[in-house]
Amino acid sequence: MDKKLNFREYIYLASMLFGLFFGAGNLIFPVFMGQLAGSNIWFSILGFLITGVGLPLLGIVAMGISRSSGLYDLASRVNPLYSLFFTCALYLTIGPFFAIPRTATVSFEVGIAPLIPESQTSLWLGIFSFLFFLCVLLFSLKPSNILVYVGKILNPIFLLFLSILIIASIINPMGSLSDFPATGAYEYNSFFQGFIEGYNTMDALASLAFGIVVINAIKNLGVKDPKSIALSTIKSGILSTSLMALIYAFLAIIGAQSLGITSISANGGQALAIVSEHYFGRAGALLLAATITVACLKTAVGLITSCSETFASIFKNSLSYRSYAILFCSISFGIANVGLNNIISFSIPALMFLYPLAIVLILLSLFHGAFKGDRRVYKIVTAFTLPAAIMDLIGALPEGLVGVLNLSLIIDWSKTYIPFYHIGMGWLVPSLVGLIIALLVSKINPNYQLDN
Repeated sequence: MDKKLNFREYIYLASMLFGLFFGAGNLIFPVFMGQLAGSNIWFSILGFLITGVGLPLLGIVAMGISRSSGLYDLASRVNPLYSLFFTCALYLTIGPFFAIPRTATVSFEVGIAPLIPESQTSLWLGIFSFLFFLCVLLFSLKPSNILVYVGKILNPIFLLFLSILIIASIINPMGSLSDFPATGAYEYNSFFQGFIEGYNTMDALASLAFGIVVINAIKNLGVKDPKSIALSTIKSGILSTSLMALIYAFLAIIGAQSLGITSISANGGQALAIVSEHYFGRAGALLLAATITVACLKTAVGLITSCSETFASIFKNSLSYRSYAILFCSISFGIANVGLNNIISFSIPALMFLYPLAIVLILLSLFHGAFKGDRRVYKIVTAFTLPAAIMDLIGALPEGLVGVLNLSLIIDWSKTYIPFYHIGMGWLVPSLVGLIIALLVSKINPNYQLDN
């Protein structure tokens, strides 16, 4: 008889999920979104929760239902070469290109930047990030139980500080939400802008990369039946993501309220530092910054370890795990020194490209049985989504790069002829068209055998 998990085991799994997902970006992006959304915060929160909470949960569930051994196996339903490309692109995005450098820059923005003159920011960022990634490398090369203990201590302390900050903002708000008008795209498209902002957490991508970790944890607890594994994943996922959703909502509200004491910040890290000092004073803000820094350090070690293991496994005759760890730490250090604002700016196009492909893969995996797993459906829908995702990437490029590459005409054409392109959802209609065609093809010739 298959084992049923008890409440304590569900709490353990939910805590694991929370630890995997909640990192540097999860703190700063809701706060910054709140500053930009102002009085339109509620629609923005709704959109943000769909991509920042709902999609990661569906990604974990999709991994459980699919019975895949990992992302590479899941994406190979489209094509082996596509799977290799998608897996590498996803791990590099949530790894050394964007997410790992962000752990250092967020820590710096919250803890160090407020203490130094603006003219010395680059120098101190270099020193801080060097020491940060030196620690990351040492822990990655010689994994130690200290990280487990640090995680067990830090998560409760971090949540305690965050809870105090949230309670303080409720008891003594910095301003009334209705007093602050929305700015930019949030003025007219607050829901869809919040939806796109949720991409920045990268959690839906992470769910595809780390979903197998949660599945294996459930199996190790004695659950073997695939349906029971999926159900256990859903229950623990709901517990974890409910807490994340609550934290996101309050952080966004805090961001909007912060306009009562400051103007719109350059990024969410700066805004969080200002809010922390407002409520806790300099000492309290520094203690919160120290907690965030060590938590980010733990996240960076986990990401370096996962990325290095993945690349060493995929490319068996290339570099060793140790060499990949050194390489990825070096890349992360270099990219961290371009600064948080630039990292965010250049990560957005990559996310606009990867997220549609990830969403399609997640949804098709969830409804795998409805079309009897016909691989033509995966291939056709992805074939329609891929070029649209490339167009969304082009539309999200920084203005200076658009000018250098002479892409203005392509963007103007896309805004004219691709539905929803202007709000960053140009992939939606092509994907739906691809799905309709794929289902018709599958229905007309259901016995067609497709090569792997």
